[in-house]
Amino acid sequence: MRLSRYFLPLLRETPKEAEIVSHRLMLRAGMIRQEAAGIYAWLPLGVRVLAKINAVVREEQNRAGAIELLMPTIQPAELWRESGRYEDYGKEMLRIKDRHDRDVLYGPTNEEMVTEIFRAYVRSYKDLPLTLYHIQWKFRDEVRPRFGVMRSREFLMKDAYSFDLDLVGARHSYNKMFVAYLRTFARFGLTAIPMVADTGPIGGNLSHEFIILASTGESEVYCHKDYLGFATPAADVDFDDVKSIQAIVDKWTSLYAATSEKHDAAAFAALPAGAGVTARGIEIGHIFYFGTKYSAPMKAVVVGPDGKETAVHGGSYGIGPSRLAAALIEANHDEAGIVWPEAAAPFKVGLVNVKVGDSATETACADLYTRLTKAGVDVLYDDRDERPGAKFATLDLIGLPYQLIVGPKGLAEGKVELKARRSGDRELLSPDDAAARLAT
Repeated sequence: MRLSRYFLPLLRETPKEAEIVSHRLMLRAGMIRQEAAGIYAWLPLGVRVLAKINAVVREEQNRAGAIELLMPTIQPAELWRESGRYEDYGKEMLRIKDRHDRDVLYGPTNEEMVTEIFRAYVRSYKDLPLTLYHIQWKFRDEVRPRFGVMRSREFLMKDAYSFDLDLVGARHSYNKMFVAYLRTFARFGLTAIPMVADTGPIGGNLSHEFIILASTGESEVYCHKDYLGFATPAADVDFDDVKSIQAIVDKWTSLYAATSEKHDAAAFAALPAGAGVTARGIEIGHIFYFGTKYSAPMKAVVVGPDGKETAVHGGSYGIGPSRLAAALIEANHDEAGIVWPEAAAPFKVGLVNVKVGDSATETACADLYTRLTKAGVDVLYDDRDERPGAKFATLDLIGLPYQLIVGPKGLAEGKVELKARRSGDRELLSPDDAAARLAT
């Protein structure tokens, strides 16, 4: 993508309403624009970040055996009346009447709808286990939306829903998502600590929030320091191996870790000296087991091996890609701007022509741009007739992992400069070597 033809509306000044780093930088970097309280338009750079995050989330959901579908944003209220949540959910639910005076709502979550889909098609225990997921926009009418997309009213959510014959099967489905979440967040360079959490309006009696430690976190969390050094489950983990998956979960729940709602001060104080960590945390994922909370009232039953009908056991599992984008910035930034991990970066490299109009730099940049693009590398080519300093500031602000700098002095010696955004390390390489390095 040539920057001269791209829509990247940068802001020079920090907006006054932006309270935290991610909100400030997302506005300044032209990723989002507020359209109403807690409602944001995602601009082209932000859309690319969402797409990168969604791709990783999909890969790990698919690896764990979940199957993707797509449910609508508008749901009939009748489904929620069946489950008993329509009146209980509260003012966060946006209730609407259509032109025929029927009650509908903008979905804050999808337990009822996915249960309705399940009961329409699944009749036998032989079709279980089943986990369905989608990535769809949600709406919760927060009383006080704040912190940009970190706590907005409209947000993108990956929500998965598992269906099993009994508690044993349901626990394995829960464990598979537990492990999939560890892998997902690790691929973005995050250490997400699973913490015992409150189930809230979703219900159930088993729940974990996946928390990253950050000074700008929303609430105080408590954990054992050893979690910060735990190894991520391998890519070849066998999700069908009940014992190995349970062993991973047992390891990651073996030490103290709790949100403020579930904090046990006495148990935390009993940890060995220096082992306890108290910090601010950001929730980036939440998983629940809720048994037959939805299947029983909504009559989502299967015929078991004994020939009798039984209500299925369920769980739900959420990751907010829009929230995760902000959390990644909170964990990856410096004074100059965002420092994206490669897995979420909107482009891998920013190509800079230091002297627009110079025939040698124009030719070299055009060649590098073509070669990298053909190699599948996402390139943002800053071909604008601007001062080099302005170009470098732009790339630092938007945080691309690499900057490939082409200038007449370096080219005279057959070299271009490759800068790593995170470390600041710079190398002089031949154009061929630079292209090969970035293509790996």
